Amino acid sequence: MNDKNQGNIADEIQLVAFKLGNEEYAVDILAVQEIIRWTHITRVPKAPPFVKGVINLRGTVIPVIDSHKRFNLPQVETTDTARIIVFRLEDVTVGLTVDLVTEVIRLSFEQIEKPQSVGGINDQFVKGIGKIADRLLIILDLDRVLDFSIEQQ
Repeated sequence: MNDKNQGNIADEIQLVAFKLGNEEYAVDILAVQEIIRWTHITRVPKAPPFVKGVINLRGTVIPVIDSHKRFNLPQVETTDTARIIVFRLEDVTVGLTVDLVTEVIRLSFEQIEKPQSVGGINDQFVKGIGKIADRLLIILDLDRVLDFSIEQQ
C-alpha cells in the first residue's frame, strides 16, 4: 500500500448504521463487540428508566439500554429485525437495542458535519451528522450515551 492510500484510510471512519423508528443512526465500528438477535432481557429493579434490563451473553451479564427511552423516541413494537448491539468501551460492556441494523459504511471526515439541533434526541448524545447520497446519519457519541448521569430530555 502506498502513502497516498494510507492517508485516505486515516481520513475515514467505519460505522455501523441502524434504524430507530424512521431515523438512521450510526456508531463507530471500533466500539462494536458484536451484534446479536433479540433475546430475553431480565428487568432490574431500581435501574434507570432507560435501562431495559440485563442479558446473559455467554456467561457475562451485561446491561441493555432501551434506545427509544434513552433518546426519548416513541416506543415501537419489537420485530424479528430488532437487534442488540453490544459495545465494549474501556472496561464496560453494554448492549443497545435497535430496530434494524442496516449496514457497515465508510465515511470520510469531510462527509461528517458538527451536530446541529437534532429533533427528538438530546444533542449531547450526537457526535456528528454523516451525509451520504441523499441520506443523513445521526452519529452517536457512545461515551455520552453510556454516561448514566446524563438525563434524557
